[in-house]
Amino acid sequence: MKKKKKRIIIAVSALAALVACLLLFTARPAAGGMLRIATVKAERATISNSVTATGTVEPVVKVEVGTQVSGIIDKIYADYNSTVTKGQLLAEMDKVNLQAELLSKDADLKSSATELEYQQKNYARSRMLHEKQLISDTDFETATYNYERARSSYDRNQSDMTRVRRNLEYATISSPIDGVVINRAVEEGQTVAAGFSTPTLFTIANDLKQMRVIADVDEADIGQVEEGQNVSFSVDAYPNDVFEGKVTQVRLEATVTSNVVTYEVVISAYNPDLKLKPGLTANVTIYTLERPDVLTIPGKALRFVPDAKVLETMQISVAGADMTSPPPPGMKVVWQKDGNTLRPKLIATGVSSLNVTEVTEGLAEGEEVVLELTSPAMLAPAAAGRPFMMGPPPGGGPR
Repeated sequence: MKKKKKRIIIAVSALAALVACLLLFTARPAAGGMLRIATVKAERATISNSVTATGTVEPVVKVEVGTQVSGIIDKIYADYNSTVTKGQLLAEMDKVNLQAELLSKDADLKSSATELEYQQKNYARSRMLHEKQLISDTDFETATYNYERARSSYDRNQSDMTRVRRNLEYATISSPIDGVVINRAVEEGQTVAAGFSTPTLFTIANDLKQMRVIADVDEADIGQVEEGQNVSFSVDAYPNDVFEGKVTQVRLEATVTSNVVTYEVVISAYNPDLKLKPGLTANVTIYTLERPDVLTIPGKALRFVPDAKVLETMQISVAGADMTSPPPPGMKVVWQKDGNTLRPKLIATGVSSLNVTEVTEGLAEGEEVVLELTSPAMLAPAAAGRPFMMGPPPGGGPR
């Protein structure tokens, strides 16, 4: 008896579950309005794609001013933020040793000039006597040798004189460009050594009203970046300000840091208020696609495919539901609701961004297309089966 009673309970439970499923799946169309067709209008909007990166603000022209001679900085005439012009005196080095060397080389040059003059005259006499066979070949060769040595010595001293004069000129540090001093690396009395490398004394930026940003763009995004694209960026120093610029160069050399490959992109930025300072970190957005005021529809409308059987339960017919041939190249199919009939329509599309697609042909502004079939009952699918449950769903809360 117990086994028979148990079988009856199981059969009743199964029958109850079957009835619940039938009510859930067959009662929706009969409810009249459980399924509905959602449509959307074609509207004008701006389609844009962007790439983000970080970079560093730099002057467009930045010159490091150094010296090729070693010595002590005697005088400094420019400081940080000083505005300078091309040829303006920035600093002077101690010239005592250089001037002494110049006097020494000048004396050597005069001595070699005198020696050259003597040997030249001696060579001229020896050649004349040798032609008359009044001196031996050895004497003539000796005169020729002494003359060539004197001429080489004079040329060498002349070269040394030119080098010393130029070194004396290098002891006077002048600005090579018009600009602003953004760095001064020396003090008066400091000794600089120019043995193997040229020490930097000043760094001068040409024009701080015209800056640039060197942005590091990831290799996955660099294919979208081109010269002339618009850019917006911000810096932490002015979080409420947005600065604008343009891509002026996409550099080809890659930089690899911790196995991450990036490419440098140069962005020009106008800086009339001098807010942008060299060295600031910029958070950059490069607009790789900008199509303002174009006709758009959601991309979801292009993926809608009507189900004739489901729509039949809603008393809606589908025209062209048996289409088997694909649309022509470059065309897409959307569906429009005409009373109780869905009709296909061919459209041409352009660019896409996120969930929006440009329509270039086939639709007018304000025309409606089918987006999807929606069902409010799907938000709570278990509601119809709740009376057959012996308790709340797992977790104790509503589904």
